[in-house]
Amino acid sequence: MSEDTRSDVYAELAAVGPYGVHPGHALITMVEPDPGHEYAYNRWYEDDHYYAGAMAMPWMYAGRRWVATRELQLLRYPAKSAVAEPVTAGCYLSTYWVTEGRYDDHMKWTVGINKRLNRDGRVYQDRTHVFTAFQDHEATVYRDGAAGPRDFHALDHPYKGLVLEVIDAEGPRQRGELLEWLRARHLPRALAPRGEVTAPAAMVTLFRPTPLPGDRMTYVKQVEGVDARLTLLWFLQEDPRDCWEAWFTGRDEAVAESGLGRVELVAPFVPTVPGTDTYVDALR
Repeated sequence: MSEDTRSDVYAELAAVGPYGVHPGHALITMVEPDPGHEYAYNRWYEDDHYYAGAMAMPWMYAGRRWVATRELQLLRYPAKSAVAEPVTAGCYLSTYWVTEGRYDDHMKWTVGINKRLNRDGRVYQDRTHVFTAFQDHEATVYRDGAAGPRDFHALDHPYKGLVLEVIDAEGPRQRGELLEWLRARHLPRALAPRGEVTAPAAMVTLFRPTPLPGDRMTYVKQVEGVDARLTLLWFLQEDPRDCWEAWFTGRDEAVAESGLGRVELVAPFVPTVPGTDTYVDALR
């Protein structure tokens, strides 16, 4: 006799609740495999966890993995980071979109499936979660206005790079002011052309982290600075190494000059090549 999977409930669930395409929420997770476990970790994540622990879940509708080789890790700043210690920690980044209004539904599933995966020995233990948080979408700023891919396309469009930026406001009350400054003033300027040179980033998505559930897996630490932090994802049409000096150095100074916050991490990545171990031998 086949296992009862309660299939009749699926039709009921599909008939209720939000089902738009807007990325109302995200899972952003930066992980460091233990030394000597780089290949095994990469294969586990790509061959099993990316699907069983993420994409197969309800309402998580887009995902992409990114990697920072040692060359890219050494571009990161500031040297003393509240996010990564040392600042080079976290060579793999995974980003996922969750349908707006489905955060609670998704969280119930993800806690349940990860408990099951852990019980069944399908969780790779030799790794460290450097920066893992579910986040609520706050805004997206586009370089080209209405032309080009939207934020719901971002994890499927073949972008050549991504920059993760984490900014902490002075406190919870200041985060709204920081967000508005970024959205309305700073990021539009940062995405504007310089003479005849087009900005390498096509869009920047802004998120604010949310506390992880109390029944999360114990190997994932609770989110720090949840009331004052903003997370920015810059989607690049160029390799970050080709535009780093001109476009991404000094971002900490620009934010500090605003008096609204401080940059805790600026970290470049390139997309992984699914199904391969490309870049694994360049992590150390």
